[in-house]
Amino acid sequence: MTQIAIVYHSGYGHTAKVAQFVQQGVDSVAGVKSHLISVTDVNDATWALLNEVDGIIFGSPTYMGGPSGPFKVWADASSKAWFTQAWKDKVAAGFTNSMSMSGDKLSTLQYFVTLAMQQGMIWVGSDIPPTQKPGDVNELNRLGSSIGVMTQSDNAPAEVTPPAADLETARRLGARVAAVTQKLKSH
Repeated sequence: MTQIAIVYHSGYGHTAKVAQFVQQGVDSVAGVKSHLISVTDVNDATWALLNEVDGIIFGSPTYMGGPSGPFKVWADASSKAWFTQAWKDKVAAGFTNSMSMSGDKLSTLQYFVTLAMQQGMIWVGSDIPPTQKPGDVNELNRLGSSIGVMTQSDNAPAEVTPPAADLETARRLGARVAAVTQKLKSH
């Protein structure tokens, strides 16, 4: 069975909500099992699991132009996997959320790509073309990102934001990563 971990940090619940939709996408592909892991809950067993899975999807809010501090602490600790090349040839992808439309989310996704490349991973981006109606809350990939998923949350509780189309964009990333990982694993 193909296994994919979604490793994320969420400060206010919005990124956790996006992570749950990514997980739904992963779980929608037959023969793929997901593991939803908050970086604040990582322990020795979790590190062992991350060394075993076939893919890892990174998620973090964008704070001050990059991933959150707790995510960065976790990423720095992943150097133990780097020393043994434990994540080499695993599939990687990423998603981020912030309140503003841009919020420098691209910087967070680029950080994820760099982390994946340092680990020797294979990056998978979004396959949803940017919408012809940028910013429209009813459009998939309304923020126009190809490198990964960008979602936007209003200054409101996670129960009401981000909008449904952003969450569907995240769900589709999870499904894509699951399908690509399964395909690569079968070869």
